[in-house]
Amino acid sequence: MRDFTFFNPTRIEFGKGKENQIGQYVKESGAESALILYGSERIRESGLLGRIEASLNEQGVTFEALGGVVSNPKLSHVQKAIGLMKAKKLKAVVAVGGGSVLDSAKAIAAGTNYDGDVWDFFSGKAVVRDAVPVFAVMTLAATGSEMNAYGVVTHDETLEKFAIMSSMLNPRVSVINPELMATVTKDYLAYSAVDIFAHCLDLYFSASYLPEYNAALIETILRTVMRTTAALLKNPGDYDARGEFAWASTMALNGLTFVGVEGNSYDTHMVEHAMSALYNVPHGAGLAVVLPAWMTWYKNRRPERFERFAIQMFGVKGADAGIEKFRSWITSIGAPLTLAAAGIPESGIDALADNAMGLARMWGMDGAYTRDSIVEILKLAVV
Repeated sequence: MRDFTFFNPTRIEFGKGKENQIGQYVKESGAESALILYGSERIRESGLLGRIEASLNEQGVTFEALGGVVSNPKLSHVQKAIGLMKAKKLKAVVAVGGGSVLDSAKAIAAGTNYDGDVWDFFSGKAVVRDAVPVFAVMTLAATGSEMNAYGVVTHDETLEKFAIMSSMLNPRVSVINPELMATVTKDYLAYSAVDIFAHCLDLYFSASYLPEYNAALIETILRTVMRTTAALLKNPGDYDARGEFAWASTMALNGLTFVGVEGNSYDTHMVEHAMSALYNVPHGAGLAVVLPAWMTWYKNRRPERFERFAIQMFGVKGADAGIEKFRSWITSIGAPLTLAAAGIPESGIDALADNAMGLARMWGMDGAYTRDSIVEILKLAVV
């Protein structure tokens, strides 16, 4: 393994009813007020929001609640929330939802004590040096945001979908109660499964050096996702399957798969961010389209890795056979496989490539990817 430093300050509280203790977790941090951030009103209708509010009240933590976070969260909503944080002098953010809500919460946490525009952190003009604490109650497992330092937001006007990163933005405490995820639709279960795959496979295939331990850990995570996805499609109320799926999601992007690795990049995410920015495609659905197309384009750069993937994941030999099995799995769980299936016309490829190049430059990947190469990848997703 290569030299590394590993640090993850997030505390996970896993299990039934743990959301009822969120007030205690916030109080322990020293915060006496908080913003409850959420997406749809379903959490109010289900009673979850009421339980969060009751828990905060029991601990004497005052709060404001703000809903309206959408899939592929918008900068304008983040800015609105920051204004509320500053006006009410709120000292913490409690995110109740999935990755989009937590992405927004991290941006809000960074922007609350900052005098400039929070987009400065996304565009590279500023570095996060102060942030209010973030807490999470997860209702969807997909992004791994509950135990990492990353957040992604789309600029309403420029349609740039960029990322923020700082260890200060790791949630202090994240609650993972599989019961809260039982109502996730089959579509979003499929999108979530592919999102986890992409978090693992971007690393698995792109790393110039991948320790055996990391490769085996990734394969275990992916097998778990495949097994539990199948179980949940049959029985959404399977608590044990839901719990393993949720923990696989957390493990895929909490830093453990990256230790000792060298030379990796977020290739499929670089391309997909353009799709969700321009067409508002659910992130996991976009990745379902991009991932097998990118694998086909990339396979000859790491032939031994693709051969291993085919054998370990599907029991077949050859990169093409492995990719075809993977494509079949994506179809079997109900995720889209082509641009058209995701609602994106072939005529949109040029604009997608232009948008993706902005992120390639931001992430220092423009040496490995040209606009033409991104067009090639997207054309492989046409049929």
